[in-house]
Amino acid sequence: MSFSKQVKEELLSTTGSARHCQLAELAAIFQFCGFIADAGNGRPAIGISTENKTISIKCFTLLKKTFNIYASVSVRRHNLKSQNFIYVLRIEDLKKAKEVLMALKLYDDVKGSCEPPDSVANSVLLKNACCKRAYLRGAYLAVGSMSNPEKGYHFEFVCGKEEQAEKLLEVLRDFSIEAKEVLRKKYYVVYLKDGEAIVDLLNIMGAHVALMELENTRIVKEMRNSINRRVNCEAANITKTVNAAVKQVEDILYIQKRLGFEKLPDNLKQMAQLRLEHPDATLKELSELSDPPVGKSGVNHRLRKLSELAERLKVN
Repeated sequence: MSFSKQVKEELLSTTGSARHCQLAELAAIFQFCGFIADAGNGRPAIGISTENKTISIKCFTLLKKTFNIYASVSVRRHNLKSQNFIYVLRIEDLKKAKEVLMALKLYDDVKGSCEPPDSVANSVLLKNACCKRAYLRGAYLAVGSMSNPEKGYHFEFVCGKEEQAEKLLEVLRDFSIEAKEVLRKKYYVVYLKDGEAIVDLLNIMGAHVALMELENTRIVKEMRNSINRRVNCEAANITKTVNAAVKQVEDILYIQKRLGFEKLPDNLKQMAQLRLEHPDATLKELSELSDPPVGKSGVNHRLRKLSELAERLKVN
C-alpha cells in the first residue's frame, strides 16, 4: 500500500464529532465528486461518483451520521477493458436530497434554485477551525495525494476549477501553511514540498499515525545526510592534509638535492628532517616531535618557509 493510500485509510476512521464538522467534510467531498442528476419523472437525484472506494465509504458514513440517510450504492467497471471500478452513492428521495443540498448551502429554498455541485464550499460551513480541518480532510480524501517520504516530500490537491484551488489555499493560509498553485494540463494543483509543512498538514487533518511515520523518516534522512556531510568533510580534510604533506616532502627533497640541509637554519633543518622521517605525521604530531617542542602554527610556519625556499630554487 502506498503512503498516500495509508493516509486515506487512516482518515477514513477520523470523523468530527460535531455535525458542523461532518457537514464541512461532506461539502469538500461533494465539491470534488458530487453530482446532481435526473432520477426519472423529473425528480432530481444527488450523489457521489468516485473511483476511490475509501471516499464512497466515508460519504456513506457521513450521510448516515449527519442526516440518518442510507444512500443507495452501486458499483460498475469504468469500461469493459478497465480493472477499475466506479462507486456511485445516490439519494433519490426528493425530500432527503433537498435536505442535504440545503445543509451544504447549495440550494436556495426561497428562490428554488440550486448551485452546481462543484461550487466552492460556502464560507458559512467553514467558520470554525475544526470545520476547516474537516474540510481539508475531505478534500484530501477526494483529490489529494502525497509521495513516499523516503523518496521525497510532495503533497498535492488536484482541482478541476481554479476557484476550488483558491479556496484550499485560503484555508491552508488560515493554518499558516503557505502552499503553491500550478496549472497542470487542465487541472489546478495546490502543492507542498516542505517536509515540515506537510507534517503540520497531516496533524491538522488528523492523520497522526502517518505523521509519526513521516517524522521518523525525516529524522533518519536528516541523520543520514548529516553523517554523509561529516564523512565527506573529513575525507576532504584528509585529502587536503595528505596532498599538503606530499608537496612538503617533494619540496624538501628538492632542497636537499639542490642546496643540501647544511646551509639551512637549525630550525628549518630539523623540520625538514622530521618531515622526511614522518611523511604521514600531522602538524600536531610534528610539533610534539620537535626539540624543543613548538606549536602547530610554528610547524606550519617552518614548512611554509621550506616550500617558499624550494620555489625560489626552482626559479633560479
